[in-house]
Amino acid sequence: MTNKNNNSILDVEFGRQKLTIEDVVNLAEGRAKAILSTDPDFRARIQKGVDFLDRELREHGHIYGVTTGYGDSVLRRVPPELVGELPLHLSRFHGCGLGDELSQPASRAVLAVRLASLCSGYSGVSPELLELLTAFFDHDITPIIPEEGSVGASGDLTPLSYIAAALVGERDVMMRGERLSSAIALEKAGLKPLTLRPKEALAIMNGTSVMTALMCQAFARADYLCKLTARITSLATLALHGNPAHFDARLFAAKPHPGQAQVAANIARDLADLGATYQPARLQDRYSIRCAPHVIGVLADMMPTFRTTLETELNSANDNPLIDIDEETILHGGHFYGGHVAFVADGMKTLIANLADLMDRQLALLVDTKFNHGLPSNLSGSTPERASINHGLKAVQIGASAWTAEALKNTMPASVFSRSTECHNQDKVSMGTIAARDCLRVLQLTEQVASALLIAVRQAIVLRLHQGSISPDQLGEDVTGFLAALGDDIAFIDEDRPLEGTLRTLIDRIQARHWPLYVTNTTDGTAS
Repeated sequence: MTNKNNNSILDVEFGRQKLTIEDVVNLAEGRAKAILSTDPDFRARIQKGVDFLDRELREHGHIYGVTTGYGDSVLRRVPPELVGELPLHLSRFHGCGLGDELSQPASRAVLAVRLASLCSGYSGVSPELLELLTAFFDHDITPIIPEEGSVGASGDLTPLSYIAAALVGERDVMMRGERLSSAIALEKAGLKPLTLRPKEALAIMNGTSVMTALMCQAFARADYLCKLTARITSLATLALHGNPAHFDARLFAAKPHPGQAQVAANIARDLADLGATYQPARLQDRYSIRCAPHVIGVLADMMPTFRTTLETELNSANDNPLIDIDEETILHGGHFYGGHVAFVADGMKTLIANLADLMDRQLALLVDTKFNHGLPSNLSGSTPERASINHGLKAVQIGASAWTAEALKNTMPASVFSRSTECHNQDKVSMGTIAARDCLRVLQLTEQVASALLIAVRQAIVLRLHQGSISPDQLGEDVTGFLAALGDDIAFIDEDRPLEGTLRTLIDRIQARHWPLYVTNTTDGTAS
């Protein structure tokens, strides 16, 4: 649950309330403060789980992951004198992650999602563990987590081991922009390393928090990209002298997918000031213009489903075993299996790649004199005398084609590539974390395509204004404001120049969700 404090920083309370995707993203991006609930019932529930585990260990002495080895090693009994060392061993032998390190926002998102799960009261962790995790946010301590090494069941064991290690003062963290050993960071913050209680390493590591955290970030980016692609389609329609009748509300009442209809309505609103004297170049535009709401609309219509699935996972207990403190029972299951998140990731990346493909086709029309209805080749703004040596956006269009091709290639579903591992104990796994990483890669590539198209549509509309084939009063207030904002970052291209810096700036703007895009009146993730 999110509240605003007196400093206009959001407070996200962990404990009795459910979290939203926005809570996770706000914590990840530094706009929120983590608060551990002081509700007496919540605190009592957490302590009751600890007390039950202690009593069960005393009276029966046999608990999976406490007095047994892990996974396939479940048949291996751990003698009482070694039980205290077992959690530390779990965190240490999983310290084998490779690949790039998660960004600090991504790692903060992982911390938030894991804290939410452990606060559900089914994991048997101590209040001290929850307080130390919360303190990591207060002191800007972020575990450094390699992104590779998880098969998505038994949860994100290897990447989450880096959180367990940081809590006990091992491995490296980032603290206020500086890379330090966890032990030094904890000392600087005035915090004591945690001594892991029985089951606590398992509770931290045995869950779906990495894949869920990455997909919360992906959701926010996909939601913005969905709206941005609609705005870009509006600008491409203007630049190509397209037909605004393709976005008539009566059409979409006949095929009433709500997200699709909303996308069409947004585009129609952008084009509403063209006026009765406007004459489109064609009765029916090519599909990348005419069918744009149908392409973008699939993502818009799936976003509420994606939200429901991700927020259910976010607010779930997903380690093993779970503790039913009311019935005083230990429940052995497989909630660490990340199949739901994997499906969201595989589905979302396919829909996002379709946006890349749509925009790539729009760009191809804009730069080609056979299709762009009077715009110069490659949208070069050079004078006729210098046109022979200027090539405008020729290379940018090639780049966009390359980024699109890679995005499409990465849509192969990861969730069907289960591997039998860990002595065939983990013989069916979700691959959810790989799917989530794929989704983020497809998002990055599609944002790159969008940055190329932003340069193109801005250049094309400026050329149209120079030609006099569009007048400023036909653009409308929202479109005019958006073009003016783009003009802060995109200079008119009258002579060839390197555009890498401009592209990178635009990608940063997209990922920061910099430009306001349409008014959102709903909380279900659809554009409105």
